[in-house]
Amino acid sequence: MSFGMGIDGYPAICMTHHAANKFCEWLSFQTGHFYRLPTEAEWEYACRAGTTGPYSCPTAELDQFAILDPNYTRVGYEKVSTKKPNPWGLFDMHGNVTEWCLDQYRADAYRRWKGDPVVDPLTAPETRYPRVARGGSWYDLPEELRSARRIPSSRDWQAHDPELPKSLWYLTGADWLGFRIVRPLAVPSLEEMLFAWNNSFVDEVRERPDVPR
Repeated sequence: MSFGMGIDGYPAICMTHHAANKFCEWLSFQTGHFYRLPTEAEWEYACRAGTTGPYSCPTAELDQFAILDPNYTRVGYEKVSTKKPNPWGLFDMHGNVTEWCLDQYRADAYRRWKGDPVVDPLTAPETRYPRVARGGSWYDLPEELRSARRIPSSRDWQAHDPELPKSLWYLTGADWLGFRIVRPLAVPSLEEMLFAWNNSFVDEVRERPDVPR
């Protein structure tokens, strides 16, 4: 889906967490390399790119690095990489589309992360909702684009879906939501790969026969 905002060179939007995971699985089989959604710790590390402020750029220059909507006038996203990259060369970490992360959303995540900084603190998914989305979007004000900003997914993002049961693949109410992927340096075990690609419905597999296993 693009809702008329563009396809060639633009972000993919409206995909469920499951659809994003399955894209990673498909790409992994196509390329022979393992891809998955980033953990939110990985996402924030990449977004900050060694900086410690609210953004990876000076606050006064945010509009040079981010696609956002401070005046409530924007009607859609823009092509990727149209703004300046962060210090590590990554584009659109702030704005354009909010991005899925692998983790279960927990309001107390930052407090739980205090400990060994070397360990990537994945909050392993246990339920379909809520999951973590990061980065803010073309639809958002500047404060929603901070490096530390995190939001929980909601069933409301699929409220306008006419299908019953709701689609496994599309979120018709989230035209501001996309994703980016990572390729870890260390190839994980097969069990870890399968979990990364199949964790979206961990609480529903036993109850819904239509959920792919």
